[in-house]
Amino acid sequence: MDTLDEFRLHQSLLGRPGSRAELNTPSLVIDRDALDRNIRKMADLARAHGVSLRPHAKTHKSVDIAKRQIAAGAVGMCCAKLGEAEALAAGGIDSILITSPIVSAPAIARLNALNERIGDLAVVVDNVANVVALATSMSRPLHVLIDIDSGTRRTGVSSAAAALQLLKSISEHSKLRYRGVQMYCGRQQHIANYDERANAIRERMQYLQPILAELTAHGGAPEVITGVGTGTHFIDASLGVYTEWQVGSYVFMDRQYIDCDLANQGGSPYEYSLFVDTRVVSANVPGMATIDAGYKAFATDGGLPVVVAGAPQGSVYHFMGDEHGMIVDPESKKIWNLADSVRLAAPHCDPTVNLYDAYHVVTGDTLVEIWSVTARGRSR
Repeated sequence: MDTLDEFRLHQSLLGRPGSRAELNTPSLVIDRDALDRNIRKMADLARAHGVSLRPHAKTHKSVDIAKRQIAAGAVGMCCAKLGEAEALAAGGIDSILITSPIVSAPAIARLNALNERIGDLAVVVDNVANVVALATSMSRPLHVLIDIDSGTRRTGVSSAAAALQLLKSISEHSKLRYRGVQMYCGRQQHIANYDERANAIRERMQYLQPILAELTAHGGAPEVITGVGTGTHFIDASLGVYTEWQVGSYVFMDRQYIDCDLANQGGSPYEYSLFVDTRVVSANVPGMATIDAGYKAFATDGGLPVVVAGAPQGSVYHFMGDEHGMIVDPESKKIWNLADSVRLAAPHCDPTVNLYDAYHVVTGDTLVEIWSVTARGRSR
């Protein structure tokens, strides 16, 4: 079922008070007011610290949400995949950083076409051979950033010497424009304890600083130092190394980030705005109910979904198969009725979103819009 089918299915509910309760389930639901509060808080924080905000669209994969972020002050968007960037560009997003290297010949041809279509495209590089391939394939200049390995050994160079080699290669090609560096500390984002996370990020900045100094000493002072995630942005703000933030999950929040003390406040400054609305399909045992959302409704790499509404305090979810989940009341007292609504928050928002074609956007209990998950499935 695509977005058009979702619209046809739920068109009659738009604007009708109480229509959230009539959604076909499982449905991916956005609380628009909570979403906008999260967007505004992050934009205000970035402005207060004098940094540019370039949120990561891999979280929401949505032109509609990207436009709200840009309207609030973001300079553009990040995309993890070329296909995501193409989808957002087709929807009118004109400033995009692709945060993973683009290396194959077919992908580089697509990158060139995208570079011709939008005003501001940038991509990261971590290999001289990739630099040469990009330079010889672009019909107009392309912005590039040197990707620095943060210690995960996923992508990026891990020494000042390697970074300087890339800088030299970039400078030799007229079709490339050096913009700066990227270092994303993914491993540190979900350290639950604030002090432990802060210490880990300080250590990574000590690692990054000599690389920046070497680049600067050889004529490569970075215009942009980009990275930063939802888990570390308060810490990065205090350290002042980054000029641009790539935060993503803050718009929705999920179990992984709610479990982190993001701001050393003992709670989250952001709120859940993304939910999966479900219904009870079987309830034959007191204290237990089966709902219509299982492995196909949630990503499974971030723990269990969080029960937000429709069950007693402390109730927990358990996967029961592809199509079903179980809600358990810790006191074994609750008796559900068939078709009762149970609302859950995702354990990991990014891959959960990728399971759906559309967002059902609500204010209060009213369905007000249906947005496409524009870049769903754009894995290449």
